[in-house]
Amino acid sequence: MQLTLKTFLPLELVFNPNWWYHTAGIAFDENFYLDAATRIKNDVTMRRVLHERYGALGLGEANPQPRPIIGSLHVAGGFCIPALLGARIRFGANAAPQPEPMHLTLEQIKALEMPDWRNQWPMKQLIADMDSLQAQYGYVVGDLNTDGLLNAAYHFYGADLFADFYDAPDRVRRLLELIAELITDIAEYIHRRTGSYSIAVNRMAENLTPAPFIHANCSVQMISPKSYRAMQLPIEQRMAERLAPYGIHHCGSNTHVVASEYAKLPVTFVDVGWGSDVARCRELLPNAFLNLRLNPVRMLNCTPHEIAEDTEGLLRSAGPLDRAGICCINMDAGTPDDNISAMFEVVQRYRRYGA
Repeated sequence: MQLTLKTFLPLELVFNPNWWYHTAGIAFDENFYLDAATRIKNDVTMRRVLHERYGALGLGEANPQPRPIIGSLHVAGGFCIPALLGARIRFGANAAPQPEPMHLTLEQIKALEMPDWRNQWPMKQLIADMDSLQAQYGYVVGDLNTDGLLNAAYHFYGADLFADFYDAPDRVRRLLELIAELITDIAEYIHRRTGSYSIAVNRMAENLTPAPFIHANCSVQMISPKSYRAMQLPIEQRMAERLAPYGIHHCGSNTHVVASEYAKLPVTFVDVGWGSDVARCRELLPNAFLNLRLNPVRMLNCTPHEIAEDTEGLLRSAGPLDRAGICCINMDAGTPDDNISAMFEVVQRYRRYGA
């Protein structure tokens, strides 16, 4: 399936909770995610602040109105999957929600079963919110970060997860299959309600039609391509049959190492983590939309000239730019506006080339 871009060479900027806390006074406590009135109020504030600060870059809205939002469209991070499997979630005023490690015994891991997620926190509360907002507005917008297989499994297993790839592969495979079913069921449900899957994984999804599902493969950088091929790929292939168009979030610096395995999936979207070999990724994934990720730490600490060079280097390596976008995700408080402008100016120049 070929995705259609709403804009040639889309650009997305995402600021982390610490930036929002210090810039707009928004607190990322439990109410930010699970109280409908707070969620709607903060969404209005975020759209207004983005326009006031970066309206010239096309961000935000001059006069944002309340909308029936179920999940924020302006921050990354998710906690629903670990929470539904029993993890305690730690909320902080200026940080993303953090699932606390479960430290389950092997017997407890083996005993894990598919939860009745419609009737468990936090989905029970979010579904009630959706029903109420649908009745009030006639529609619901936004979605939830449904995380990824290894990401969620690590919360329960800890470091033993990777040893058990070899020592107890059947046990690991059963856990990954259970998580895959939970992710898929919830993603399908959210998509039926709001029309999108994964803007909360990466805002770039909002620029593509149809909006892809994006599976979070943050932890894949911690295993070998051989382990990925043996343990996770077959499960993802089954997920991709249900969640189309299918995309992959890969924030690690080694996307090119596993790209030949990703090519065995019907991927239409692939995040290319900073430090990856972009040209090699394009060679291995010729038809996928490549979302090129700048480094938020460099965005914070480098000069505008260096950021312009970073942006230019990504775009020069990406091949056909009609199947590419660029982003910087989770920028922190103190990130210089001059650096953001330098990135934007390079993108604008390349847009003129493509016009």
